[in-house]
Amino acid sequence: MPAAIETKALSRRFGARLAVDDLSMTVPQRAVYGFLGRNGAGKTTTLKMILGLLRPTAGRARVCGLDVARQRMAAARKIGALLEAHGFYGNLTGRENLALTATLLGLGAMEIERVLEVVEMRADAHRKVGGYSLGMRQRLGLARAMLGAPPVLVLDEPTNGLDPDGIADMRRFLKSLPDRTGATVLLSSHLLGEIEQTATHVGVVNDGRLVLEGELARLKADLAPELILRTSDDTRAVSLLLAHGRSPVAGQAGLTVALRPGEDADQAAGAITRLLVESGASVFAIGPRERSLEDIYRRVAGFRSSFAEAA
Repeated sequence: MPAAIETKALSRRFGARLAVDDLSMTVPQRAVYGFLGRNGAGKTTTLKMILGLLRPTAGRARVCGLDVARQRMAAARKIGALLEAHGFYGNLTGRENLALTATLLGLGAMEIERVLEVVEMRADAHRKVGGYSLGMRQRLGLARAMLGAPPVLVLDEPTNGLDPDGIADMRRFLKSLPDRTGATVLLSSHLLGEIEQTATHVGVVNDGRLVLEGELARLKADLAPELILRTSDDTRAVSLLLAHGRSPVAGQAGLTVALRPGEDADQAAGAITRLLVESGASVFAIGPRERSLEDIYRRVAGFRSSFAEAA
């Protein structure tokens, strides 16, 4: 089975500026793939080449095994997109806006009702889009992208401008799409927290290059385990741990201590607790620290500073 999306050595130059540089990525079938990077990193340019809206300077993109440049129309039928500009007619209802696209695609009224049901908008489809909230417009954009049941969806910053409730609703909806529809979702964003709560796989782009890719759970598991502890005297605890070959790092949640290669977490926690208690410090809490997407970024050389503001 071919990958839902695959690029090989994809590059795009605008004059002297290389916006996308030798980018090779693989989006598995039925994944929610978080495509991450700060603003200007090359995400949107990459998406436009995958969609056939921009020709690459070099390399190629495939959708469901179809070459986007050579089999453009066939590839286009495999993919639905939600980009930042919705292009809806505010004086028409949600259903009427969908009908315009459905007519162009040769689809009937039943397909319109199907996508409205998927995005949970049938109750509001009779209202004019000019009166929709931003969240409702985003849902209508998703409905339009899903007309014809394309197996791949490409979504560029779908939570932009949404309030917290709207973001939570969108997150829940996107996570459910592969199971509900069988679709693969390529989700572009610069928000680490949202991708961590939504994606099954991630790809990280920086200055036009893909610097990290993989299944999110596996990337987290590959990180060296750490303990987090809270004590009555962190200054004293740091001195003791340093004297015993540990490298504690102080943070808002307490002290973080990396385990040694092959070291058992429970045994290390017991040894650290005994050391501190015997030295007169109280240990209020100690246990494994849950690894995050931000931790994964820290493994990527030269990436911490470029993401500090976005994180």
